[in-house]
Amino acid sequence: MSKYHIPLMPGTIYHVFNRAVGSEKLFLNQENYRYFLVLLNRYILPVADLLAYALLPNHFHLLVRLNSREQILSHYHKLKMSDAPITNQVLLAFIMKQFSNWLNAYAKAFNKMYHRKGSLFIDYLKRCEAKTDSDITAFIFYIHKNAVHHGLTSHIGQWSFDSYQAIISDKPTCINRSFCINWFGGLEAFISFHQQPVQIKK
Repeated sequence: MSKYHIPLMPGTIYHVFNRAVGSEKLFLNQENYRYFLVLLNRYILPVADLLAYALLPNHFHLLVRLNSREQILSHYHKLKMSDAPITNQVLLAFIMKQFSNWLNAYAKAFNKMYHRKGSLFIDYLKRCEAKTDSDITAFIFYIHKNAVHHGLTSHIGQWSFDSYQAIISDKPTCINRSFCINWFGGLEAFISFHQQPVQIKK
């Protein structure tokens, strides 16, 4: 099994990502970005904590921490309106179904809005497990530097469609702000870490 297609396990942190097919874009205006996050709230937050994200014109990155097995089971039984016990295999399939439903719902709405047909996302949802503390740090920084890396902005914090500003502000957010700030040892340390130079993609 490819490292990018591993199961999503309860209680585990993953970097998940995908991109549009060919040279197409996932987001053509601000409403597209907004609706993508609305659907993320609907399908993903019941089964995972959102730790960081970046939405770029033709791809996206998330860092998520899957909820506990008990929490995900509770959501499963709520949706299925059944208390019947389920196997671990069914539970893992349910987690993946939440992610596929999220992307399928967005693709369906996007196709309807722009009168297009066919797949919008390439391949299957890719994911990498954060196995060490340094992995988590690297994934958060990678996600927040992505817009700079791709030449869309000159500094971290200038892109409107990533989680950096949501984390450093005190406004309501779907991000687990306290996790990220505490992970770096406080708000000042979080900001300082993100001020390191970013290499522009050639």
